[in-house]
Amino acid sequence: MKKIVLLLAILAFLISLVTFFYSQNSSDLVYVDVNKLLDGYKRTKVVRGEFEKKAKVLKSNVDSLVTDWQKELKLYEKERSKFSKKELELKQQLLSNKQQQINNYQQAIQKQIQSEDQKATQTVVNDINDYVKEFGKKKGYKIIFGASGSGNIMYADKTADLTEEVLEGLNAEYEGEK
Repeated sequence: MKKIVLLLAILAFLISLVTFFYSQNSSDLVYVDVNKLLDGYKRTKVVRGEFEKKAKVLKSNVDSLVTDWQKELKLYEKERSKFSKKELELKQQLLSNKQQQINNYQQAIQKQIQSEDQKATQTVVNDINDYVKEFGKKKGYKIIFGASGSGNIMYADKTADLTEEVLEGLNAEYEGEK
């Protein structure tokens, strides 16, 4: 009877050792490389392409206004000798006002482009965050860190890197939505 109790005690001790070391090796702390997710996510490329088209149109509108103003200025310089003093002052005022309006419009367009870029980026980031949150819940992770190369994770074992697995799932989910 003592042998059975001793054998069971040894067996229980071995099982608890294996369980302890197994739980120590299977970390609940994992990470993803945020930059790789952003670069590798297919929706990022689509959203970025749409943004660049829109920004190009907005910039070309400003460029055409500037070109028109420059033509008017050249014409004014060419024909200024034909104008009276009063006409010169009026034309200079008109050109100055138009330049100011173009500058204001250009600044507004720059703000709009920056705002659109932030919205586009935030849309992609929200997708990634939502997916990683669901992925972590589904896989049972307690924490998934986001490494961005700016020092928030200075070292992590490659076995804790879920970037490729998350990226594959994220792209598969996006492709399924299309």
